[in-house]
Amino acid sequence: PAYRVGGYGSEYNPEDPYGERTYSLSTIDPATLIDGLNDRQREAVLHAGSPLLIVAGAGSGKTRVLTHRIAHLLATGRATPGQILAITFTNKAAAEMRERIQALIGPRAQHMWISTFHSFCVRVLRREAKALGLKSTFTIYDSADSQRLLTLIIKELNLDTKKFAPKAVGHRISALKNELVSAEEYSAAAANNPWEKTIAQIYTVYTQRLRAANSLDFDDLIGKTVFLLKKFPEIANYYRRKFRHILVDEYQDITEEHYELVSALAGRKREDEDEKLTIIAVGDDDQNIYAFNGTSNEYIHRFQTDYKVEAPDYLTFNYRSTQHIISAANCVISGMPDRLKVQHPITINPERKTQPD
Repeated sequence: PAYRVGGYGSEYNPEDPYGERTYSLSTIDPATLIDGLNDRQREAVLHAGSPLLIVAGAGSGKTRVLTHRIAHLLATGRATPGQILAITFTNKAAAEMRERIQALIGPRAQHMWISTFHSFCVRVLRREAKALGLKSTFTIYDSADSQRLLTLIIKELNLDTKKFAPKAVGHRISALKNELVSAEEYSAAAANNPWEKTIAQIYTVYTQRLRAANSLDFDDLIGKTVFLLKKFPEIANYYRRKFRHILVDEYQDITEEHYELVSALAGRKREDEDEKLTIIAVGDDDQNIYAFNGTSNEYIHRFQTDYKVEAPDYLTFNYRSTQHIISAANCVISGMPDRLKVQHPITINPERKTQPD
């Protein structure tokens, strides 16, 4: 296993170099992982056997629920570390989640599949690079690299750099990739529009240059992983069998490509009907503030239908703010349409105390 690296800093024990006795999962008392949780949090941690949507208001302890659920799965033997996939959006959130889980189960958490969407995809793509005609050592272009390549292509095609500014063209190609539209698909759709036809030409050459350089850009990472899982069923089945528990944080912030990735990993049909998948989505449609970046509440609302969720679990006790702030926030969002928490407004926790991590 990856955690067999020998030693854990100041906690290193030469008689237990891999931490397997000191941090044995069998020594963790599952009851301690639900102590101090409120009823709704406890239900979410203990939930078993079916997908679940956790609608978690601000300051309601959702990260505590996620981390304690993961630790509880391990402590009760319902999952091994390699069978759990936890995905969030930022490196900071992923690091915090990993640190909290490590505090509960020990250093094994450092090698679990707890990451951002993009980091997860890089890990998969490097492992499966051959299927895409890439080497596992492929380079990932950042925005500056992409801009330089686009500038070169636009000049080589003798195009007006004012009409086809590299930055604007880059934004358009990025948007297309985030919508999972390939260069070939866009070229076919843009046949009757001169401007779009030129963008399609640039997009096509850009894609060819990346491939020739054994490279991907940042916007390729999720899209290529979705393509991989859809194009190669045997690869998709490997990851579907591997991950029995999928937890997705900040579900209100997902876009089309995130949605397709989660769907491809979860799968609609599993080879073995007895093979159970538990997918947990945590989010709050009241906190969707990235519509300009392609996010939509449609996906968190659709989760219940997609995975036949009977009823969400609502985390409504706020452990962070005063009553004045909570009342003001509820007033501001009360007029928003199609809210999941209409009948479950955020309230101050009845004991008026914070929760530990």
